[in-house]
Amino acid sequence: MFSKISNMIKWIGEHFKGMIFLLILFLIFSPSSEIKESANLQEIKLFGAIMDSEAVVKQIRDAQENVNIKGVLLNVNSGGGSVPPSIEISYAIKELKKIKPVVAYASGTMASGSYYASIYSSKIIANAGSIIGSIGVIMQSADISQLLNTIGIKSQIVKQGLYKEAGTPTREWTPEERAELEQLTLDTYNLFVSDVATARGLDINKSSEFANAHIFSSQRALRVGLIDAVGVKTDAQKELVKLSKIEKPIWKKKDKIDAMMERLEGKVFTHIKSSFYGLKSEIF
Repeated sequence: MFSKISNMIKWIGEHFKGMIFLLILFLIFSPSSEIKESANLQEIKLFGAIMDSEAVVKQIRDAQENVNIKGVLLNVNSGGGSVPPSIEISYAIKELKKIKPVVAYASGTMASGSYYASIYSSKIIANAGSIIGSIGVIMQSADISQLLNTIGIKSQIVKQGLYKEAGTPTREWTPEERAELEQLTLDTYNLFVSDVATARGLDINKSSEFANAHIFSSQRALRVGLIDAVGVKTDAQKELVKLSKIEKPIWKKKDKIDAMMERLEGKVFTHIKSSFYGLKSEIF
């Protein structure tokens, strides 16, 4: 019995790649009972920390160039991230909106960088339980000088330029360095606020009401003008259909292989996570 099981495991190991290949071929060429029609709406997800914009911007560009796609739903659940990729996504949405409507839907958190990414959408609709806003900029670093002194480590640096070491964690910042970094964050904050005011038609002179890193509930965000409506995803989809002026909405589906790989990746991640549950701290 054990010999048979061993042989079966060995055979699976030797033919695993071939089995995956055959499965992919089956998925590609398998007949479908559905009549294939061109999709005219597309959903793009912006989930998790925004550290890179390439993948999302590519989806936006592809939707922009696809003449069959008449509207895009930007599904957002992100606490923000780095400034440059957030701006890249924001301006890509701005260009897309010139050609076809975009409805941004806050399915969870739409704050900081992810709100920046959404501001140029035709409409912003948020789930009643969503967190909106946090229009602000932060730069932080630890001061580990005491720790280095305790373990006997000294930093050695050669530099040119007064501010070249600004932000270092190896010592307390000088007043000049702090002032330089504060100016940098202020410049970025002013850009953020200016873009929000322009995109949302808000009075920049009253930015303390909608910016200043306020964290809003959906209802409060609606009152200060950061969003257009409170609703669920179905409401956002209906609004997009209305703006797109299509009679029969057909949502673009993922490629069969991409969908299969996503499911496999999800199962692998879940398995790994469950294996280490209780042993390692979550970092998400």
